[in-house]
Parts: sequence; C-alpha cells; structure tokens
Amino acid sequence: MTATAVLVPLAVACGGGRAGESVASRPAVTGIEWTVARVTAHGTTRDAPSRAHLRIDDGRAAGGLGCNQFSATARITDDRIRLGGLRTTRMACDGARTAFERALAGVLTAGPLTTRADGRELTLTAAGGDRVELVRK
Repeated sequence: MTATAVLVPLAVACGGGRAGESVASRPAVTGIEWTVARVTAHGTTRDAPSRAHLRIDDGRAAGGLGCNQFSATARITDDRIRLGGLRTTRMACDGARTAFERALAGVLTAGPLTTRADGRELTLTAAGGDRVELVRK
C-alpha cells in the first residue's frame, strides 16, 4: 500500500480564526521553518527522515512527511493549531518512510494540537498524547 492511499483521505474540517483574535495571542510558531525530529504515535516513537519538515503560516501549513510533500489548511487559536484538508504528493516510499509518514500525518490531523515552544524547539501534542517534536532550522 502506498502512503498516498493512507494519507490522502485524512482530513479535518477547520475554519478561519476567531473574530477579534490578536496576533499576540498566537504561539510563536508561524513563519518558521521547522525540521521534524521525531513523532510519537500510539506509544511508538520514530525518528524522522532528513526530509521531514513543516512550516505553518497564517491559514496554511506545508512541508515534507519524509518522502512525500504535503499542504494543509491551518487554524491557529491561542496555543492550539488545527490542520485540515491534508493533500500529499503521490510518490512511492519504502516501508520505513511509509510508516513514518502515516504516523506523522495521523498526529498532524488528529484534531487540535497544543503547542509548546521552548527556544528552538516546538512540540505539537494531540489530545491523546501523541506528539510531533520539531527543531527550528
């Protein structure tokens, strides 16, 4: 099974920011190139391939899942980010990269992700505890 068959259907509905939401209330994570360091999903931690990265801008996110590229909508509210409408390229990937891509895409689209930025590091955590750990490029 290719990564595309698993990743393309993943989507979460989302909308725009709240009326009156100030830019100051948003986490300092947008407009930054982040390298994915590792993903923890369903109790398993996987180190990221060198091509895994993420950039979140106002209203959208894009990057690399490890083999395939992706884009998504992004809604930022206070310390939470919700990605939806995930679209990926359709390159065939080896088994390890496919497993990593599934885990990363699953966490990124798991619903609202709580952000915790600490210097050059960012952690995105889903309600169930799955998380993506990133480092500023």
